[in-house]
Amino acid sequence: MRFASSRSRRRYATACLGAVVVIAGATACTEDSSSEGGSSSAAAESAVAAAPSGTFAGNQASGTPVKVGLINPEGGPAISLPEDRETAEAVVKYANENLAGIGGRPIELVECKSKEDPASATACANQMVEAGVVGVVVTNTAQGDVMVPILTGAKIPYTSYQGAGQTELTAPDYSYSWTGGFPAVLSGMAKYTAGSGMKDVTLYVTDSAAAINGAKAMGVPAFQAAGINLNVVAIPLGNPDASPQVSAGLKNNPQAVGIVGDPTMCTSVLKALGTVGTDAEKMVIGPCLDPSVMEAASAELNGSKVFNTAFGSGTDPESLTYQAIMAKYAPSVSPDGTAVTAYQSMLGFVRTAGTVKGDVTAASVNSAIRAAANVPLPVGDGLAMSCNGKAVPGLPMACSAGALVGTVDNGQITDVKQLN
Repeated sequence: MRFASSRSRRRYATACLGAVVVIAGATACTEDSSSEGGSSSAAAESAVAAAPSGTFAGNQASGTPVKVGLINPEGGPAISLPEDRETAEAVVKYANENLAGIGGRPIELVECKSKEDPASATACANQMVEAGVVGVVVTNTAQGDVMVPILTGAKIPYTSYQGAGQTELTAPDYSYSWTGGFPAVLSGMAKYTAGSGMKDVTLYVTDSAAAINGAKAMGVPAFQAAGINLNVVAIPLGNPDASPQVSAGLKNNPQAVGIVGDPTMCTSVLKALGTVGTDAEKMVIGPCLDPSVMEAASAELNGSKVFNTAFGSGTDPESLTYQAIMAKYAPSVSPDGTAVTAYQSMLGFVRTAGTVKGDVTAASVNSAIRAAANVPLPVGDGLAMSCNGKAVPGLPMACSAGALVGTVDNGQITDVKQLN
C-alpha cells in the first residue's frame, strides 16, 4: 500500500478535529500515477482482471426501483467530498448490475448534500422521510446525532461505516454502523499491546471534547480490561510543537504510545517523540498516514503500527474487489482517502439489506439488516458483520468489533492482520 495524495484528506481534516467519526475513520490507501486521482486505462484493466472470481456475476436487478437515501458531505464551507458521492453511486451501479440490487430490485438513489451543519443535516434527514426511502446510507458525518432521531423516529434505517455520537451509537434499533469505529480501534490497540506484554501505554489525543471524552470513556476501560494502564494526554489544536505534552506523557516510561488526531497533530507529536527520544512502540491511525506527515516525519513514522477498520490496497479478496469496482465504475475517482469508507458504507448496506425477502420496505430492510450474521465487511480484509446489536457491548449500532493492524515500512503498509 502506497501513501496517497493528501488533497481529499486535507479538505475534510478541517472539519473533523472534534469528530471521532472522521478522526478514526480516515484511511490512506493506494494512488497510481495520476497526482489528481483516477486510474490509467492499463491500470484499470489490470484491476478489473484481478477481481476475485464471481465479482462481476452479471446478476441484474429488475422490476420497480427501490429508493435508498444517500447523504454526503458536500458544498459546505469546511468540508466537501463529492468523490464520496461518486463512489457510492459507483457501488450502486455495480450492485444493480451484479448483485441484483436490493431484494432483486434496482436501487434508485435519493441524494442530499449536507454542509455538515445541524440545519442542513436536519433538512437532509427530513428529505429522506418525505421521499419514503427504505434506508439511508451516510458516507461521512459528524451530524449523526442530529439525523438519527428523525430517521429512526420514522422507522427508517440509518447506516454508515461507523458512528460518532452517543445517540446514533446507542440507538436500540434502526441505526447501524458496519464497523466498530473508534471503539474498535481503541480495543484493537488494547489487544495488541496486551499481546505484546505491555503494562503502560500513553495515548496522545487531539484536545477536543469529542476525542478526549471518547478516548477516556472507551479507551481507558478497554485497556484496563486488558490489564494495561492508559494515560490520555491532550494535544492542543494546531500546536506546532508538542514537546511539553509528549515529555509529560513519557514520564511513566510507557512501552507504547498512540496518536489519535489529524495530520498536523500527528506530525507535531511524531517530531516531538523524535526530539525527546523514546523506545516506546508507536501506534497511529489513518490521518497519520497523510503524505504531509510522511514528508515531515517519515523517520519517526517508520515502523509504527497503524490501526484501522478498512484497508483497500492489499492483495486480499476484499481489497481486490474494491480496486476492481472502483476501476470499472468510478475510474475518475482516486481510490484513496475517504473513497474507501464511502465504498464501505454503501456496499455494507447492499450486503446486509440485499437479502430482504418479499415487499421491500423500510421495516423489511431493517429486519434483513438486523438478521445479518457473519457477512463479509467490505474492505475489511476478512472481518465480518453481525448486526444483532451484540458485536460491541453497550453500542448496539455496531455490526463489527474487529480492527486491522499493519506496519508502516518505508512508505508502505505491510503485514496487515485482524484484531477481533
